[in-house]
Parts: sequence; C-alpha cells; structure tokens
Amino acid sequence: MNATVLAVVLSLFSSVAYAAAAVAQERLASRTSDSGVLRLLGSGAWWGSVALNASAALLHVAALKYGPLTLVQPLGALTLVAAVPLGARVAGRRVSAVEWRGTALTLAGLAALLVTASGPAPDDVLSVPEALAVAGVTAVVIGALSRPGAHPGLRHATASGFASGVASALTQTVTVAATDRSGSLLSAQVIVVALLVAAFAAGGLLLAQTAYRGGLGAPLAVVTLANPVAAAVIGLSLLGEGLQGGAAGLLLALAGAAVAARGVVTLSRSPRSVPEPEEQHPVAAVLALKPESAAYEPALVPRQTTPGHLTPL
Repeated sequence: MNATVLAVVLSLFSSVAYAAAAVAQERLASRTSDSGVLRLLGSGAWWGSVALNASAALLHVAALKYGPLTLVQPLGALTLVAAVPLGARVAGRRVSAVEWRGTALTLAGLAALLVTASGPAPDDVLSVPEALAVAGVTAVVIGALSRPGAHPGLRHATASGFASGVASALTQTVTVAATDRSGSLLSAQVIVVALLVAAFAAGGLLLAQTAYRGGLGAPLAVVTLANPVAAAVIGLSLLGEGLQGGAAGLLLALAGAAVAARGVVTLSRSPRSVPEPEEQHPVAAVLALKPESAAYEPALVPRQTTPGHLTPL
C-alpha cells in the first residue's frame, strides 16, 4: 500500500476515536464544571475518555510514520466530520442540512490539501536543541494563553491545539528516529524528545478538558484548527517539508485550508438544542450508539444563556 494512502487511512480511524473521546469529555465536563483535576482523576468516565484518546493517539503515531506533518495534521479536521454521524446516531436524529454543508466544505478543503501535501514517508527529524527550542517557545505561548482573562475556553482551546500539534511533531521525530536502523531505540535524542511528547500530550489533554467546560463546539473547532497550524510551522521550517506544485500548489493549499476551516466552523456552530445530560456514563453512551439515548446528545455547539450570547468559554 502507498505510504500516503496508508497515512490517510490511519488518520481516518484516528479521527473517529478522537471524536468519540471529545464527545465523552464534553459530557463529563458539563457535569463536573466545578470539579478540580483531582476529582477528574478519580472518575472512571474520565479515564474512559483517556483510553479513547490513547487509542486515537496510537493510530495517529502510526500515521505520522508514513505521512508528513503537512498531510497528517490537517486530516485531524476529520474529527468533526466523524462527530456528525456519531452525534446524530446517538441522538436518534437525522444529520441537518447545515451539518451536511459543513461536512462537504471540510472534505473539499482536505481534498485540496491532500493533493498538495502528499509526499514520501518522512525521514528528517528534530535535533535535541531544535526540540528543546520548540518546547520552550511553545511553553511560553501556552503560558500566555492560560493566564486569567476574557474567553478562557477559546484561549485554553488554542493552547491545547498548539500543545497537541507540537506533541505530534515531536512524536514524528521519536517514531522516525526509533525505527531508523542506523539509530538506537534508547538514544539520548529519542529519550529526551519522548519526554517532551509526554509533557505536551498530557498538557493538551488537560487544557482541552478545561476548554470543553463551556461546550464542545467552538473549543473543538479552535483545537482542530490550531493543531495543524503548529505542526505545519514545524514541518515547513525545521523538517524540510514542502508543498507540491510550486506557486500554484501553494495557492491551492491556502484555498483548501480556507475552505476546510470554513467547514470546521460551520460544523462547530450547527444550530440545535442541547438538553441537560442524564446520569449516564458518557463513554458507554458513545460506544453503545443507542438511538433511544436522546438525552445524551453530543453538543457540537456551546451552550447559550440568551440568544446570541455564549456562556463564558
């Protein structure tokens, strides 16, 4: 199987798992909005969402082995696309016209990116100094975004997207370096970068959990868009990745990114009511996919208190 095709297939399965995990996290966050991190660590439902995230992450790591960052990371937008039929199935309803439009825009944009970003399996890696520099800059940005202020949900979501994107870029270095026959699985480079991956992956997960307290829609859209931006910057500037087709390829990629972003925003703002969650295990509800579980409708939009006014994010 072609490396690009394999990377796309793995990314598709990864996105489905991430979508289920995000829905589960949002439902848990809506029920425990006043709980701290320690309360979450003692929750079986939270660990269930972590397991879903871990499965998605393993598939994502495999995709990074076979595809460049500029290809694999934008495909993360498939998370929202996967959440549409998943949410409709759980809620026992039909996919709305708005959701179909958002899905079509997202897929069209990703198709354009797929054409321009396709390339051979990655072979370049970040050196230890480069990895430490990336980690330092990212930590400063995350710290600035996490300070108290307006719209904390959107800022935490942006920080989560950056953390996850950087974690993916560092993961690609670990994967390529560890599977290089000329290198060592326990080399200093692999160990240092793997520790950075663990730190940023955990930070991204906790930041996302915080961001989802105000609803899933806007924060998930921001995470979905910020993630590939961070990874693409690293891939293009430090790993020698490029876009095919020269100037025309660049224009096509920019147009595809704009269309995909529009689709993501459309999906995240799909207008529908969001009932209060029942006392039901969120992960079990997602996995069971029972049409009669209408009380457990995944929220792809933030909750509203008054028309046109979103609750603090």
